[in-house]
Amino acid sequence: MTPTPSFETMAELACDLLVAGSGASGMTAAIVAASKRLKVIVAEKEPVFGGTTALSGGYLWVPNNPLSQAAGVKDSREAALAYIRHEAGNQFDEARAAAFIDAGPQMVAFMEGNTQVHFEASPAFSDYHPDAPGGTAGGRSILVKPAKASMLGKDIDRLRPPRRELTLFGLAIGSGKELWHFYRTFKRPGSFFYVTKRLTKYGLDKALTGRSQMLTNGNALAARLYRSAREQGVEVILNSPVKSLLRDGAGAVTGAVVLTPQGPRRVIASKGVVLACGGFPQDIARRKQLYKHPSSEGEHVSAASPGNTGDGLRLAEAIGAATLMDYPNAGAWAPTSLVPRPDGTKGPFPHFIDRGKPGVIAVRRDGRRFVNESNSYHDFVQGLERATPPGEAAEAFLVCDHRTIRNYGLGHVKPAPMPLGPSIKSGYLVKGDSLAELARNAGIDAATLARTVERVNYDVPTGTDTEYGRGSTAYNRFHGDPEVKPNPCLAPIKDGPFYALRVIPGSIGTFAGLRTDHHARVLDDAGQTIPGLYAVGNDMASVLGGNYSGGGITLGPGMTFGYIAGLHAAGLRS
Repeated sequence: MTPTPSFETMAELACDLLVAGSGASGMTAAIVAASKRLKVIVAEKEPVFGGTTALSGGYLWVPNNPLSQAAGVKDSREAALAYIRHEAGNQFDEARAAAFIDAGPQMVAFMEGNTQVHFEASPAFSDYHPDAPGGTAGGRSILVKPAKASMLGKDIDRLRPPRRELTLFGLAIGSGKELWHFYRTFKRPGSFFYVTKRLTKYGLDKALTGRSQMLTNGNALAARLYRSAREQGVEVILNSPVKSLLRDGAGAVTGAVVLTPQGPRRVIASKGVVLACGGFPQDIARRKQLYKHPSSEGEHVSAASPGNTGDGLRLAEAIGAATLMDYPNAGAWAPTSLVPRPDGTKGPFPHFIDRGKPGVIAVRRDGRRFVNESNSYHDFVQGLERATPPGEAAEAFLVCDHRTIRNYGLGHVKPAPMPLGPSIKSGYLVKGDSLAELARNAGIDAATLARTVERVNYDVPTGTDTEYGRGSTAYNRFHGDPEVKPNPCLAPIKDGPFYALRVIPGSIGTFAGLRTDHHARVLDDAGQTIPGLYAVGNDMASVLGGNYSGGGITLGPGMTFGYIAGLHAAGLRS
């Protein structure tokens, strides 16, 4: 057995800036620093690059971004700051919020003008709380443009693939307009033509190359960032977790020990280290400590990258970094179902969109609704937390009738003409010819469920959800069906058979994290900067203070503070 080299004999690598993690925030810091002629190394612990970014929807929340402005969206710095102040509450940090608002549009312009990273505006995609002070009915979220797999060449095999549970036969469907084409395949000739063309192209790509040659959503963002980084000369090393940080006699971070495939290496980084390890969504011990709902395996599931186990926080804490752990929500929540796989395991399916469709309601085992189902996924889980008595499992059921599930699908279950049988056979979807039978099969109180459905059906003709106000905000209506009147989020539940699908609390990332300043520099317990150490993405405590303001609240601030960190490391921010 070859002995492990001692610290003194360990081989060295030299660079200006070391970035730990290859998600969007870390890659942005690397690209910006490299564009200013710094030598940059990105160390990724997993055998693929992209982190949770590659699994995401590919949206960024960036107020006043130039793409939305060009599309005619009206926004202002003052409104954005007021909205963040409202969302963050007692955790509002004006210096960081202002830095984000001011640098966000600059970051988007830099990417558009200097890299392979390009976006499109989403003028109709509302803030999640549009009626709050400073909230808007659309324009702050932007979506990455699709990309061709060929842009990566042979490195395409190094890109983390999209989560299979969120694909159709392995095809990742775009988060924006493309998704609506798939919903309307058999309702609109144009959509039928689009979907037929898309599936045909995918089939040919699979036959000829073994994979889709069109990347969408977060997969496209990760690919575009990687290509841009390589064009700037950034070195990306995979299978290379950062083990510990190096410091000089004055306490400044000067590099790190990295466990590369060639063995341990001391990476000397003259300008410091950027922690972009993705937070701690897969760290069960810290989840148990911070989450309000039960957080062990089977009680909570995260759709984030399996490598996001809190490495960045532990590395920084080991040298005296401070953390912000008292956020009202330590994680970015999403109700999640568990999809049975052929090998006997189960994959997470976060429910972002289906809850907002007319004809879908959510109930607990007592048969009662507990939340506006059309609110954001983060708000949905908070509602479930509040409704769950101490000691009970935090779980709910999405319930709908046959017409609704055939129109829109439900979770992993696809709309017509895809069959329902496999999902029923696997136990993922529960069926009942009547509401009473459904309740019995799912373990829901039958009498209360019947009364709940009766009340919902009574409200449908008026268009007013008298219990939870569903359809009352621009965000609610965005995910409804505009062809359903008078309320795009309300439809009767009356055409059997009926279906139910169990969801539990899940997450797509974390909000609690390292305390940083407006330059993304990590702070110690005394509030002093730790020279040479930056934290971005989910390693940085969220600038929104533990709330979820709009689509892309992780990627938008993550890439913005990556941009800020890259400039600061290059000596261009003071």
